[in-house]
Amino acid sequence: MRLHWSPRSPYVRKVVILAHELGLYSRIDRVRSVAVTTQPNPAIMADNPLNKIPTLVLEDGRALFDSRVICEFLVGLSRGSSFLRRDEGYYDTLRWQALGDGMLDLMIAWRGEQLRPEAIRSDAHVAAFAIKLDRALAVLEEEVPALEMARFDLGHIAIGCALAYADFRFGDRQWQAAHPALANWQREFEARPSALAAPIIDD
Repeated sequence: MRLHWSPRSPYVRKVVILAHELGLYSRIDRVRSVAVTTQPNPAIMADNPLNKIPTLVLEDGRALFDSRVICEFLVGLSRGSSFLRRDEGYYDTLRWQALGDGMLDLMIAWRGEQLRPEAIRSDAHVAAFAIKLDRALAVLEEEVPALEMARFDLGHIAIGCALAYADFRFGDRQWQAAHPALANWQREFEARPSALAAPIIDD
């Protein structure tokens, strides 16, 4: 399998961490790929017309894209994994995954707005992004006990990747001070071997 990959992408990181957790990482060849909204990359678009990463090209040539789709495929490959098990915690996992992915969606849109020329930047959008992120962090702070009690699953990975991206691109906000339980949870997440093997870096 061949993965269009970047160490800056939190969605790629989500896939890579899961691959490590499932013992599948050695089966994936990484291809360094740069996906920029305003500069379509022909190498990525040959496999994904949306010019997005992660994109996973399977051994039969089919390409899967969107981190959720790729993660579900990897879980299916692993056979016997406890990830995405359809038990009483299944919808909690999906909800946490949606919350983590949604935080990433808004932070990436926020960063895109920041990079626009000041004359056309939308202060209303920037303010709304900040309000939504702060509320998501507050909700997660309240849910730390539930996260700690639940079986480690894809929702935990999505939230961990979102918090790491908040530090990566919005470190000046220093969200940890107002959310100490969540900050401690993140430290424990980042200490997992799978997370250590997939740091988010600006290469």
